[in-house]
Amino acid sequence: MKSEITISELAKLMNVSVHQIRYFEEKGVLQPAYTDNNQYRMYGIEQVYQLAHILLLRKLGVPVHSIKEYMTSYSADQYRQLLHHSLREVDAELQRLQELHQFITKVLNEQQSFSLHPNQYQIKRREPTYLTRWMEVDSHTKLNATRLTGQAKRVPNLFESDIHYLYDGSSDGSSTVTLCLETQAPGDFSLPAGDYLSIQSLVDEEESEHMIKQFYDYAAAQSYVIAGPLILIEKSYLSLFSQSRLHYELQALIEPVANSERGIEHDGSANNN
Repeated sequence: MKSEITISELAKLMNVSVHQIRYFEEKGVLQPAYTDNNQYRMYGIEQVYQLAHILLLRKLGVPVHSIKEYMTSYSADQYRQLLHHSLREVDAELQRLQELHQFITKVLNEQQSFSLHPNQYQIKRREPTYLTRWMEVDSHTKLNATRLTGQAKRVPNLFESDIHYLYDGSSDGSSTVTLCLETQAPGDFSLPAGDYLSIQSLVDEEESEHMIKQFYDYAAAQSYVIAGPLILIEKSYLSLFSQSRLHYELQALIEPVANSERGIEHDGSANNN
């Protein structure tokens, strides 16, 4: 009984393709034990272990052209360094995937929330939020690509984060607007915990001023006392669902009042009229 196996048997044993084994042979990193009279490549247990090491090195990111050098001249210490380097890369990839998982979950949750309460005023409880300044623009100035690229402060994953536009509370719109990003640590601004009047809507950019005016009109009609700056939150990632229309959420802190005086439930909603 022969102790060697054919290339197809080796491929099946190691869960790789015959083509992949032949590629390793072409690159000089794996050779059969011998070729029999029928010109079949035959492989023994030594080649099985050798192929296992080759596949492991490929998993660790070693290019094929370097595998022969690794297998013939690398010391145990060098292999430990290789494994530590690969472990750091794996940790970084796990972190990237975790952040991507959190972002996708956030997008799905926010899109679902908007689909349940489109264009409806709500009272939302907001926890303390820290913001860092990104840029300032005049309220009548529209963002453009030149203005964005001219900013000294670069934003990673631009527009995957919520962009907070802070107004000074003036209803006529003639003010400077500060664009901010959320941060975990205290930054340039902080939004206190409290009840915020809120509405989410899909609008064209030129409709934002009309949306702000309606917001103030609604607050006045309901006798809400606005106790902080108007906050327009741009969630551009939700435009994936809206055929290029921008997703805005307007918020403003309101003075505490008893729910019975308002006829609106905490965390409930009221129709936009």
